[in-house]
Amino acid sequence: MHRIVFLDRDTVAPAVAIRRPSFPHEWIEYGQTQADEVAARAAGATIIINNKVDLRAGTLSRLPGLQLIAIAATGTDCVDKRAAADRGIPTVNIRGYAKATVPEHSFALLLALARSIVPYRQEVLAGEWQKAGQFCFFSNPIVDLSGKRLGLIGAGVLGNQVAGIARAFGMEVVFYDPAAKPGQAGIVSLDELIETSDVISLHCPLTSETRGMLDLAAFRRMRRRPIIVNTARGGLIVEEDLEVALDEGLVSAAGLDVTLPEPPAPDSAFMRLARRSNVICTPHVAWASAEAQQALVDQLIDNIENFVAGNPTNVVAPD
Repeated sequence: MHRIVFLDRDTVAPAVAIRRPSFPHEWIEYGQTQADEVAARAAGATIIINNKVDLRAGTLSRLPGLQLIAIAATGTDCVDKRAAADRGIPTVNIRGYAKATVPEHSFALLLALARSIVPYRQEVLAGEWQKAGQFCFFSNPIVDLSGKRLGLIGAGVLGNQVAGIARAFGMEVVFYDPAAKPGQAGIVSLDELIETSDVISLHCPLTSETRGMLDLAAFRRMRRRPIIVNTARGGLIVEEDLEVALDEGLVSAAGLDVTLPEPPAPDSAFMRLARRSNVICTPHVAWASAEAQQALVDQLIDNIENFVAGNPTNVVAPD
């Protein structure tokens, strides 16, 4: 009988129902687990379910019965996949579940920023409408998206879903993707995207190539004072440089759903950015619609059942 240990159940909303696998098993779950607690909590486990807890070589060596690491997310950087593979332990992940929720959240941030929704709401609550003495007032900028150029960094499923929404708003769309070559249909160089886009939205993984790709040098090349949206990964933007870019008017606004580390420190650049009227920060919830979370956990259990049945799915190659 399999012993399944879910190390961080709190990373899925409590209202989301996780069905139990159809094969005989023991199910144990913890809300949160620190890295130094893994070995004790996972002792005797044949299957670990994990979202963000670090699983490194030293910990894996203390789990001789472990057969599978099932990640309740797409990203697997929390696992030393090479060390796991060397021990014959596959790592499986979740794919394709967020193709509606992440693009919708990205566009929600963009629309709110383009139309100054948050500052206008705050001013209405503060009584500014009454002080204006007329039917409207103009304290914050409002711009239309129609006719603007949207530069998407990342031409995968999520980037293309955002592109579809943008085209419905009458936006021009261009892509930059590290895996693509300029000259392909719709693909431009990173320099061209940075220099000519009215909106830049990030939908790429965090790698050695993309880490810090939007830094002060990039912001200084932005001719159109774009709105920046990041629902991809923290670390793609140098947040201290984004502060300078906003101060200098190089960027007009920003919507951020991710940072590094998570949660951010109270005195971090991310938290300073969050206090600005032209910045909206959300706590890494772009993926977290009720529908997407249910699809995620359903696929999670499918992955586990498929592995036990001898037909593993969504196996991630070692780095």
